[in-house]
Amino acid sequence: GSLESPHNLHHSAHKLPNRKPRKSFPLYKQPVVADILYQVRSKDSLAIMDTLPDQLILEILERITTTADRNSVSLTCKRFHELENEQRLCLRVGCGLKPANEALITLCHRFPNLIKVEIIYSGWMSKLGKQLDDHGLLNLSKSCPSLVDLTFSFCTYITDAGVGYLASCLNLSSLKLNFAPRITGCGILSIVVGCKKLSVLHLIRCLNVNGSEWIDCLGKLETIEYLSIKNCRAIGEGDLIRLGPSWRKLKFFEFEVDSNYRYMKLYDRIAVDRWNKQLIPCESMVEMSLVNCMISPGRGLACVLGQCLKLQKIHMDMCVGLRDGDILDLSRAAHSLRSISLRIPSDFSVPLLISHRWTLTDESLKALAVNCPMLECVKISFADGDFPSLSSFSEEGIINLVRSCPIRELSLDHVYSFSDRGMEALCSSAFLETLELVKCQEISDDGLQLVAQSPKLSVLRLCRCLGVTDDGFKQLKWTGKLELLSVEDCPQASESGLYGTAKKVSFKQDLSWMH
Repeated sequence: GSLESPHNLHHSAHKLPNRKPRKSFPLYKQPVVADILYQVRSKDSLAIMDTLPDQLILEILERITTTADRNSVSLTCKRFHELENEQRLCLRVGCGLKPANEALITLCHRFPNLIKVEIIYSGWMSKLGKQLDDHGLLNLSKSCPSLVDLTFSFCTYITDAGVGYLASCLNLSSLKLNFAPRITGCGILSIVVGCKKLSVLHLIRCLNVNGSEWIDCLGKLETIEYLSIKNCRAIGEGDLIRLGPSWRKLKFFEFEVDSNYRYMKLYDRIAVDRWNKQLIPCESMVEMSLVNCMISPGRGLACVLGQCLKLQKIHMDMCVGLRDGDILDLSRAAHSLRSISLRIPSDFSVPLLISHRWTLTDESLKALAVNCPMLECVKISFADGDFPSLSSFSEEGIINLVRSCPIRELSLDHVYSFSDRGMEALCSSAFLETLELVKCQEISDDGLQLVAQSPKLSVLRLCRCLGVTDDGFKQLKWTGKLELLSVEDCPQASESGLYGTAKKVSFKQDLSWMH
């Protein structure tokens, strides 16, 4: 999934607090930058620059997008410097901030109208000096009262006390924390209580943040629209239900459990049975991603799946306990579903403490085919593909789904049941435009040659398919059928055999996976 930032900010989307609203120029009166620069080079350039209105200069500055170019322009003259400082709304700093606290204060004073600040210490080492600490956050909250969007990545010096200072930023609506090991649930609680407009919250690898009072408080506010929690060891599926009424407003939800640090006791049926059974309405949910989650019938996240009436995209990766009934409930609720991605664990990846092992069957595909008439993107993958599952999706089930829905993009990964017969059905589809096959070992040259007959297929990706040779691509040569052909790690295919098969060809060969 996806999964893109939902809170993009643009220079032109916010008014400067200390400046009068700017007039917009009609299309036929739009200033041409080349004409202005020509006048500036003339003998009366100084006089012309002095007479240019601020609105026109700001219009020019808005069209300069790169930070380096904006910095260069700001050094042209004092007036440009002042106007550019006023207009600068976004700031991104990191390891080069030395000394961190003092340098940040200087930048905040230079750019008084900042609304978005990103502080990223990726690749930081102790020899680079101290990071921004709690005192720096105090100065940030005082110097930039208009802050709307804050991002902290790899900020190991920040504690709950520093995060508490940000609660005074009353306009803060977006907070993203990526690896903040010294922040706990108390720090997040202070943000939730102080920032009543908080609608975007990302917690990634915040190892000491637990699912305590802050989730309850966030649930009562009913302002959160985008929530992403990834690899936070102390937050489990049972904690998420405490969001309560806030589930109604959520549009984007992402939850990922770090499987490397998840204790086996969390899979214990006794622990799972403690989760509450309740009805969770999710009328606004548009996109959802669940990775390494535990799905229990009628409990936890299973309560959410059947209530997403506006869901358009869902990604479920290694969700243990997912059943046909869950997919049936999902399909009955989400009639506008457009994209579904399933990565299914094999018997070898399911913990031994689970007393009942479930697997998805063709009943799930049938439910999607009947209830989701707008479905256009399907991705199916099986984990531990060296041990194919005998009780998974059949070739017939996949063919039926493609024939029933307007599938434009199909990806099959480790689907051993898919063969040349399936290729024949896919290549007769009136909608299929993109096809990706990974480790589908029953595909041979006979099935590949049928691609030339497909009415709309324009992108074909093949990876680690043992039965594909250069002969399978002969029918595609010089037909202009494909826009893109990508062949990766297929041992019997060669780069010369792909010549002329598509407008753009990508070939990679690394056979170490076979040994």
